[in-house]
Amino acid sequence: MNSVSSVWYVYLMQCADQSLYTGITTDLERRLRQHNGEIKGGARYPLSRRPVQLLWHEIWPTRSAASQREYQIKQLPRSAKLQLLQP
Repeated sequence: MNSVSSVWYVYLMQCADQSLYTGITTDLERRLRQHNGEIKGGARYPLSRRPVQLLWHEIWPTRSAASQREYQIKQLPRSAKLQLLQP
């Protein structure tokens, strides 16, 4: 089954230990539930840092564009990531 979405999200979550996690998904609600252990799936990093909360997200048209933006954000220092939250 090949699921193609027209929208990709790049997101920033804060873990219970105050660390930040950046990822991409086509379904923010599902991904948050996965990271919090409510449903199967989710990344290894937040596994021992639950609960997590969604802080910020951006919408991108393709997986490639979302992945590139995710990489850019992951290279930023914490202070710059937190600046993304500013309006």
